[in-house]
Amino acid sequence: MSLVNYNSRRAPWFNGGIEKWLGNEEIFLDTFFDRKASLPAMNIKENPLHFEIELAVPGFDKEDIEVSLENDILHILAENKNEMEEENEYTHKEFSYHSLERKLQIPKSINQDKEVRANSKNGVLKLHLTKNDDASKPTKKEIGVV
Repeated sequence: MSLVNYNSRRAPWFNGGIEKWLGNEEIFLDTFFDRKASLPAMNIKENPLHFEIELAVPGFDKEDIEVSLENDILHILAENKNEMEEENEYTHKEFSYHSLERKLQIPKSINQDKEVRANSKNGVLKLHLTKNDDASKPTKKEIGVV
């Protein structure tokens, strides 16, 4: 039985064909674009009274995270301000110490006058946004058919 060599640099959707046409498979990898900020993974839960948003912020202390709400835009920014080791000391480096940023337009059903609660634990930032009192009541409008 022969084994197939594993290539960890290959994007998971490539199985060996298309990169021959393009000439460079690295165009589809994050390292090609060398972004300073990346989009953190996010989960959103909704119930009749509130929204709960979870964001993956691994490696960031709560002091490194800023959350603001202005004009229906929820802005989450995490910047690691610690000094990191010199890049030239590494032969290969995949750890990223840059920043994470996410901007979300929140629905009108969010009560912006109530406090938005946020806590960070084990690399997960949880935000709790309360809905307006009337948002929890379903509204029904009859529409006549002409």
